Amino acid sequence: MDSSAVSETQPTTMSADTDCRTESDSEHNGLDSEHNCELADLVAAMNVAANRVTPPNGYRSGTPRSTVSAQRARFSDRKLSLQERGSRMARQPTIETKRVSITDGDECVQLNQYKLKKEIGKGSYGVVRLAYNEDSEQYYAMKVVSKKRLMKQCGFFRRPSPQGSNYPQDPYPKAVLPLEKVYKEIAILKKLDHHNVVKLVEVLDDPDEDGLHMAFELMTKGPVMEVPTDDPFTEEQARTHFRDVVLGIEYLHYHKIVHRDIKPSNLLLGDDGHVKIADFGVSNEFEGTDALLSSTAGTPAFMAPEMMTEYEQSFSGKALDVWAMGVTLYCFVFGKCPFYDEYIVALHNKIKNKPVEFPETPTISNDLKDLIERMLDKNPVTRITIPKIKLHPWVTEDGSNPLPLEEEHCTAVEVTEEEVQNSVKLITSLSTMVSCRTQ
Repeated sequence: MDSSAVSETQPTTMSADTDCRTESDSEHNGLDSEHNCELADLVAAMNVAANRVTPPNGYRSGTPRSTVSAQRARFSDRKLSLQERGSRMARQPTIETKRVSITDGDECVQLNQYKLKKEIGKGSYGVVRLAYNEDSEQYYAMKVVSKKRLMKQCGFFRRPSPQGSNYPQDPYPKAVLPLEKVYKEIAILKKLDHHNVVKLVEVLDDPDEDGLHMAFELMTKGPVMEVPTDDPFTEEQARTHFRDVVLGIEYLHYHKIVHRDIKPSNLLLGDDGHVKIADFGVSNEFEGTDALLSSTAGTPAFMAPEMMTEYEQSFSGKALDVWAMGVTLYCFVFGKCPFYDEYIVALHNKIKNKPVEFPETPTISNDLKDLIERMLDKNPVTRITIPKIKLHPWVTEDGSNPLPLEEEHCTAVEVTEEEVQNSVKLITSLSTMVSCRTQ
């Protein structure tokens, strides 16, 4: 799926620099002041909803925080999660709708209980619109993905095999495979339940239309950071957000999913100060212990050097995510990417050959430098892994603030063939959504 522009009031974007974005990036467009006024009355309600399922972020279950960690200053606007208070609420099941009533009004499209309002994001596969649920009195992000563009940009169009050919026929035509993959991904996302992964609320699809429609939970503060920026995070801020990313990625890897496009614009910030991972547009599912990939995907400035070879070879999907997390952590503390060039070939050469350099300002700790260097190890075999990142002194604050064990925040997910077939409920027509009128 394309990037989830699931931000409410001030969605931000990556810079227009060619090395920090590709066509698959989502551009998070800000809402106008009139619309902000419309949303203001519901901010308090959304804050309450966001607090229901915030991540543990900081200690093993049942283990009290150390005195040192408890006395350390935290963000004044960051709320404790229910899990930090000793309890956890399961996610609400994904809404499934068999029939949909559509009314094309003067100001927006009425889609059952949803009022589809202004466009709040745009990507290569479609747009994202703000959707107001009149029943729950909450806002959601309704993503409209172009199925035709998805297949075309993934390179899956090809001529069918000639009749009478001796070659065996594919079980599915190649042009259908990308959609089958999307439906499988939807089936998985409907069951994923983690505090640091954006939740899919509802899916609507019309087989006669190009649009595939997905309602995601709304993250009220948009991307965690705009890159480049002259106002990077402090180490304390970077640590808090990075720990969220580590837990989210560990959860995805546990469920055999590699994200492949981790970057600040795909990390969305909630009112509680916690980060959730979004945009599974180029993600891959794998079998066994790791994904062996051979195709390039993602954003150039966040791509690992092993992806930039002149000959085809396979590489570790988990290691790609770790590299992108290293670039993201560098962005957190320096406000820019570690490797930059306006020309893609020169950028690739720098990623493959240039060692990571640290600016004189701001000054960062030796532990943080060590972690970034180990994550940006150009050799994927020796690159640090997620389990070792979780134990790194900078992440754990010298062991005083350990992260939860894998078994404490990961739950097994098994998706059956029936669930894949029922991952999307078909609807009559959504053609009017594409031309939603704005005020």
